[in-house]
Amino acid sequence: ASAARPAFEALPGADALPAPMAAIVHAVSVAEGDVILRGQPVALIEAMKMQQEVRAEAGGVVARILVSTGETVAEGQPLLLFYPREVDGSYDHRAETPDPDHIRPDLAEMRERRRLMTDAGRPEAVAKRHALGMRTARENIADLLDPESFVEYGLFTLANQRARRSHEELLRLSPGDGVVMGLGAVNGDLFDETRSRAAVLSYDWTVFAATQGYKGHQKTDRLLRIVEKMRLPLVYFSEGGGGRPGDDWGAAHLNGVSFWGLAHLSGLVPIVGINNRYCFAGNAALLGLCDVIIATRSSSIGMGGPTMIEGGGLGKFAASEVGPADVQFRNGVIDVLVEDEAEAVAVAKKYLSYFQGPVPAWEAADQRPLRHVVPESRVRGYDVRDVIRLLADTGSVLELRAGFGIGSITALIRIEGRPVGLIASNPNHLGGAIDADAADKGARFMQLCDAFDLPIVMLCDTPGFMVGPDVERDAQVRHAARLYATAANIQVPIFAVVLRKGYGLGAQGATGGSFHAPMMTVAWPTGEFGGMGLEGAVRLAYAKELAAEPDADAREALYQKHLAGLYQLGKALTVAEYFEIDDVIDPADTRAWLMRGLKSIPPRPVREGKRRPNIDPW
Repeated sequence: ASAARPAFEALPGADALPAPMAAIVHAVSVAEGDVILRGQPVALIEAMKMQQEVRAEAGGVVARILVSTGETVAEGQPLLLFYPREVDGSYDHRAETPDPDHIRPDLAEMRERRRLMTDAGRPEAVAKRHALGMRTARENIADLLDPESFVEYGLFTLANQRARRSHEELLRLSPGDGVVMGLGAVNGDLFDETRSRAAVLSYDWTVFAATQGYKGHQKTDRLLRIVEKMRLPLVYFSEGGGGRPGDDWGAAHLNGVSFWGLAHLSGLVPIVGINNRYCFAGNAALLGLCDVIIATRSSSIGMGGPTMIEGGGLGKFAASEVGPADVQFRNGVIDVLVEDEAEAVAVAKKYLSYFQGPVPAWEAADQRPLRHVVPESRVRGYDVRDVIRLLADTGSVLELRAGFGIGSITALIRIEGRPVGLIASNPNHLGGAIDADAADKGARFMQLCDAFDLPIVMLCDTPGFMVGPDVERDAQVRHAARLYATAANIQVPIFAVVLRKGYGLGAQGATGGSFHAPMMTVAWPTGEFGGMGLEGAVRLAYAKELAAEPDADAREALYQKHLAGLYQLGKALTVAEYFEIDDVIDPADTRAWLMRGLKSIPPRPVREGKRRPNIDPW
């Protein structure tokens, strides 16, 4: 490049064709006297191991060649002299254009490798999966994402076992290192491109039983960084057996960041876990970090699988005996229990929709039946799910953790297309009393709604917190306090509706900590209130008077008299007179009342980061 440009003898009427860069002359393809056309290649030069054609800038006749093969030329140095001439015709570049349908060897190799890495190239593995009545990882992803929207990362990755397996074995056994992941659109028919984008990561059971490999962790870490940067929801298909023996891990690989990385996303983006069949160890650790876990009835989920249990000297167990779905549904690990992978994917899409925003189209039931859901008899039970079903947009209810903490119902719903969270007392369990599990369930659900800006509707019908020696063995004092501590520190608005009973500390816990904590607290005409249950209050306050009455009928009449008096003092209209609640409404107007309240919420600024540090996994 630093070579001095040699002098040359100019010819009268001749022009020079200069070198475009400093290079070595690889070849000269014309000779003196040749007629050249504009655009015709006349020389081939080479710089930095790359060859480039030099083409004629005009038509003419070659007068003199000034360089030779192997010579180093400087930028601008003349390569040849030519006499410009009007030459009939022009250089035909079409002769250089290859057939666009021709597949070159490098492209053919890539296409074949791509086939081998996908289901199309692994018919036996796919057939085994189908024989179990289950879908492949790619089939699940195709169902989750909108057609043609999947952008895959790491398709050609192979397991980190090159020291013990041949390349051919790795191609056959470890496509993608057992992880299929990328970006795509979910619910694109409902939401625009920005709101429908999501990330998906799935372990692949057909690759080493979906165990976690060294390269698979690297892929996971890469996707988690993208999720954090782009603020994308994440769907995680968790089936698999944990860490994989046989990979080159270094020493213990306890400096891996996958678990930390997913935990770091908690509260920043919605994280959905989907499990089918067996999920143990590392796979389960990631699943436990998800905001919601959707699992099939064939699932078994545990922090250690059969091999780890046996290795710890704890006995031999079948995989199906470790954390089966019915157990994990009752204890709250599983939020939504489904029949199969297809239903799991459908639920995941529905779940994500609540965090993608309002929908313009909706339907609702006739609201008048709400007037009759709560029985006229104040001691008769009823199904509060009937209230939820009527109140919410038709088909918009998604209940979470239905098998756990059954004294409280938590669900995502829509009202006129707007997504909200809902917590309801369940009067068919302990009369609606709040035990430790119900308190935990409600408090954790409030965190979920707060993290992603979902207003909360609370339907209260509770005699209070559950009491007695048995519940205190379950740390009831601390669990009950979670309702207060969480509600007092969330930023999303609460709307409370007392359907019937609103007694004592439990009623405050079921309405955000105080009747004046919500943005608005109303009651139906069936509402009744007190510092404790009316029946108990009468028996305590008038214990001596009742005991002094020897006649049983007279004693019962006296009891009913005092009970009626307390009921009149604690009925909804009376409590509203004292401004302990904001209003008493017609049950049929509840939906319209909620909608007016939701429209009163001022727009929230766009979140730059997290609303709260994380969502409690429990």
